[in-house]
Amino acid sequence: MRSTTKLALAAPATCALIFAGATGASADEAYTMSLVDTMGNNSGSKSTAQVTLNGDSMTIKINGTGFTPNSPHAQHFHGSFSDDKDFTCPTSAADADGDGQVNVEEGLPMYGDVMISLTTKGDTSPKSGLAVDRMPVADADGNLSYSRTIELPEGAGAKLRNLHVVQHGLDANGNDKYDMDALGESTFAKSLGVNGIPEEATNPATCGTISGASAGAAPTGGVETGGGSSEGIEAKGSLGLGALALAGAGGLLAFRRRSTVNVEG
Repeated sequence: MRSTTKLALAAPATCALIFAGATGASADEAYTMSLVDTMGNNSGSKSTAQVTLNGDSMTIKINGTGFTPNSPHAQHFHGSFSDDKDFTCPTSAADADGDGQVNVEEGLPMYGDVMISLTTKGDTSPKSGLAVDRMPVADADGNLSYSRTIELPEGAGAKLRNLHVVQHGLDANGNDKYDMDALGESTFAKSLGVNGIPEEATNPATCGTISGASAGAAPTGGVETGGGSSEGIEAKGSLGLGALALAGAGGLLAFRRRSTVNVEG
């Protein structure tokens, strides 16, 4: 919300796609998105994402504050490329069990599957949704910076509007690391067969949509709600790879690798 098992974290996909018509997006369309804690998870995080499209080439820059220090934060475009579905950022109403946190499973039906993994290098497909070893790491002050140009699948630039961005990972008990003390173990990670991952590491921290972004030309498009699933992300090995980073600032949690990673590095 840090392999070779299917999942969807930000299935939660932390995400925004631009709908520019069936002929594709025009050159150099620029959008500025505000990513905030729409879930009421008290993450303390917020970011600004700048997205520039030139056909199917996307450059995205994200700058944020209030993130868990010295820790990786998975981030994705979530939703669907289908025009008849409208995934969006969840609110506190998605907190089905009333524990004060919208976790991955509760947020997934609202924000949809991972469509693009915003990794720092290598693969950006849904298979890298939990490749936390290749996700941006917040600095010692909780600042997060990310910049990358990504070549999207053919025709995806024209439908970027259908997506939105979700960033994962929060510090619920204010001790500057991911641990079990605040929220316990991540049920999402456990459902993938990976034990010992704090829920703090996978819960969504911020979300933002293109429809709420400022742009050179107002994006348009309407839709119908769809349901997210756990299809399309292979994450178990990625969780194992990023275990050390998930321990957070000075954390001593021992996460063991459960399977072989099968992603591009």
